[in-house]
Amino acid sequence: MSQAQKTLQSVLDRKLNTNVAKNILFFLGDGMGIATYTAARILKGQLQNQSGEETVMTMDTFPNVGLVKTYSVDFQIPDSAATATAYLCGVKTNLNTIGVSAAARNGVCKSQKGNEVTSILKWAKDAGKSVGIVTTTRVQHATPAASYAHSASRTWYSDADMPAAAKRDGCTDIASQLLKNTDIDVIIGGGRKYMTPTGTKDPEYPRDLSSWGKRKDKRNLIEEWQSLKTGKVAHYVWNKKDFDAVDPETTDYLMALFEPSDLRFEAERDPSMDPSIVETTEKAIRILQKNPNGFFLLVEGGRIDQAHHSGRASMALHETVAFDYAIAKGLELTKEHETLTVVMADHSHTVTLNGYPFRGQSILGKSPVWATDFLPYTTLMYGNGPGHKIINGTRPDIRNVDTKNKNYVQQSAVPTESATHSGEDVVVLARGPMAHLFQGVQEQNYIAHAMAYTACVGHEKQISTTYILKYKALYALISSGFTSKLASIFTHLVLSEI
Repeated sequence: MSQAQKTLQSVLDRKLNTNVAKNILFFLGDGMGIATYTAARILKGQLQNQSGEETVMTMDTFPNVGLVKTYSVDFQIPDSAATATAYLCGVKTNLNTIGVSAAARNGVCKSQKGNEVTSILKWAKDAGKSVGIVTTTRVQHATPAASYAHSASRTWYSDADMPAAAKRDGCTDIASQLLKNTDIDVIIGGGRKYMTPTGTKDPEYPRDLSSWGKRKDKRNLIEEWQSLKTGKVAHYVWNKKDFDAVDPETTDYLMALFEPSDLRFEAERDPSMDPSIVETTEKAIRILQKNPNGFFLLVEGGRIDQAHHSGRASMALHETVAFDYAIAKGLELTKEHETLTVVMADHSHTVTLNGYPFRGQSILGKSPVWATDFLPYTTLMYGNGPGHKIINGTRPDIRNVDTKNKNYVQQSAVPTESATHSGEDVVVLARGPMAHLFQGVQEQNYIAHAMAYTACVGHEKQISTTYILKYKALYALISSGFTSKLASIFTHLVLSEI
């Protein structure tokens, strides 16, 4: 009762922050549905020798919470390309397409021309802010790509991944658009092999042919990027030693590509070679925040999703815990009165918390109540995925299996090679200037417009500027002794216009 009373009072004491957002920190947990969010909270506490359920994640401290509807224009359950286009560009679109409206068709190059849509990253750059992307996947992957690219297919990572017809019709690969479309100040993630010509040995894995460069056009986009930054302090790095040597105070541009493709899972990361998502987030913020006009930074915990696709709940939850620590670092390095921080998932997964585990029981463990086939099952399971196995008419007996192992694949109800996404609403959390806009149940494309409004950028610049000027005028009149009756009339007029 005492705890609830304290919480109630803190809610009653909240004041709306109606400042203009100088900075926007947007944290995107790919595949971080509410079940994942809850399970990661429990794991985070249990990793600290607590029971887990009562743990307060950094995400939990955000005062404004809403739900987001994730369906795409053509599918009830979306992919990360369609969702990223929605929450970054403000337009719902078709499955597998990036940075284009629903007038573009999946894989049809001709259909994307004239149907391109720009993102809040570009709106922020056009407004004079510094911009960056940080991801644990390749920087050409769906989520980061939607911030800068326009593609009828999310899989056109390099020119080698494109069909001849698409090239003939004038479409370009996603990696090349990373250099061409928007002048991005900080680019951190993986994806080296999509940037270099076929046959280029990878600096970290020179004997691994699958890690070598893929480009058939013989372009070295890393070298091209360096040439474009002549006259600026620009660093390209591919390992932690060189990354740590980058001085944010003197750096204008940073491209850091730590793997040929996606980064390693947090549980398998070599800390001597690859920085954590906390470290990459910190470096990006310290570089970007030097701009007096502010910044926009997209930080993606992208491998939450990939772990779920493989049915490995332990991996997915450890990725989510690391993601939460990155959010904490973001809050530590910024000021709430001028920085809007938004946390959201793009879609959910079929993972469920089930059974009746005791309080404090490992979230990666087994239910104490067995099923009607007289076999145990884990607290976390999947609706579909690679974990479906029926042997002699029954599922595997896991009594002697270590289900806490990072490589354990949870059982699933339906056999699929890769676990699919799920279609329930996802949570959005916000704090900082105008964070109260992120409430209720909203369409996913609303998020881009709400973020833009808080910072007076993009399509929302005129309406937000008008609102703020009228709000300040009203406040000044009331503060100067305007009579209550006239103030009431003026307030009515202002609000009716808004």
